Amino acid sequence: MKYKYSARTKDGEMQVGYVEAPTKEMAANALSSHELFVLSIEGGEEASITDKILSIFKKVKTADIMIFTRQFATLLESEVPLGDALRNLHKQTKKPVLREAIFVIASDVNAGLSLSQAIERQSGIFSEFYYNTIRSAEVTGRLEETMTFLADYLEKEANWRSKIRNAMIYPVFILVLLVAVAILLLVVVFPKLAPVFEEMGTDIPIFTKIFLGAGNFMLNWWWLIILMGGMGVIMLLEYLQTKEGQVVMNELKIRIPVFGGLFKKIYVARFSESVRVLVKGGVPIAQAIEISSHNIGNIAYRDVLHEISENVRAGEMLSSLLLKNDYYFPDLVGQMVAIGESTGRLDETLSKVSVLYTREVDNTLNNLSELIQPVLISVIGIFVGLLFAAVLVPIYNIAQGFKL
Repeated sequence: MKYKYSARTKDGEMQVGYVEAPTKEMAANALSSHELFVLSIEGGEEASITDKILSIFKKVKTADIMIFTRQFATLLESEVPLGDALRNLHKQTKKPVLREAIFVIASDVNAGLSLSQAIERQSGIFSEFYYNTIRSAEVTGRLEETMTFLADYLEKEANWRSKIRNAMIYPVFILVLLVAVAILLLVVVFPKLAPVFEEMGTDIPIFTKIFLGAGNFMLNWWWLIILMGGMGVIMLLEYLQTKEGQVVMNELKIRIPVFGGLFKKIYVARFSESVRVLVKGGVPIAQAIEISSHNIGNIAYRDVLHEISENVRAGEMLSSLLLKNDYYFPDLVGQMVAIGESTGRLDETLSKVSVLYTREVDNTLNNLSELIQPVLISVIGIFVGLLFAAVLVPIYNIAQGFKL
């Protein structure tokens, strides 16, 4: 739901805008968390389908956010005041959507909001990981270092995403070609063979009957297939926007073959680097884990890390808790953290863990096409084998009948 609100900042400045939340109470709580004194909240209209479609075209590319972050980090390292840095970035940015977002962020910062709060209000552009990392920097006072870290992180993520995309081009092309050939066989070849098989009175294998039935159904009900398929895609996208859908999707990410192990390594590298930055800045380890749980980008890891942070507050060692959760964190992580705890150099150990798993992610992505090819070949081989068997076995039965 989208609500129109009017509020005052802690300095008394009037602020009017829109906020999205499931209920009016949650909208009020969100505004209050940003240190705004709510005067009125109106509306409650759900975003229209047109607005949802237009929002797709308003998304900012990761490359643009990376450039913005790198420039922001450079300005802060040059000791340019925060407000001046945002104004300079607003002038330099060419992308209209990002330019408008920077203007709003600068206005919010001038109105008294912290940088993380201002960026969180632009959550359609900046990820939860992004503004939570900045929030942790505000706790430690290491904003310049953290912005440099974010710029490096976004560059690394963009590189990983590019490698995954390049590795998937060939498999996706082959699968699309396979589906096209299968549809052609089902709607053109099999319907013409069906009368021949029936006339000869030969026994038809069950998988041939399935393919014949599928071909006839596609010929007669193609419009229904397109309609139901479109509705299914829309319902799936809507479901993935819900909390339950996000939980299912996040859990699926770490369970899917090949990619599950890859995502786990990414999350471990992200966790270790985030905690390292916080611990190095003097944040207590339990608080650092709690903050980092929101930086991982996976709900399953967030819940596990929240539980770990509570147990650390209760007096347990981080290394032993990581070893207990070996499904999410490999034993090596717990063992290396144990060394860091015993030597009092936890931040250095976490840095080594981050470097190690970043290197493993790079190696996995470089070999991703080789990992996918055996699975792809197996799937194609089985499907093609069934298609040919569905045609050749009845023909073979007919030939045997002639011999008899």
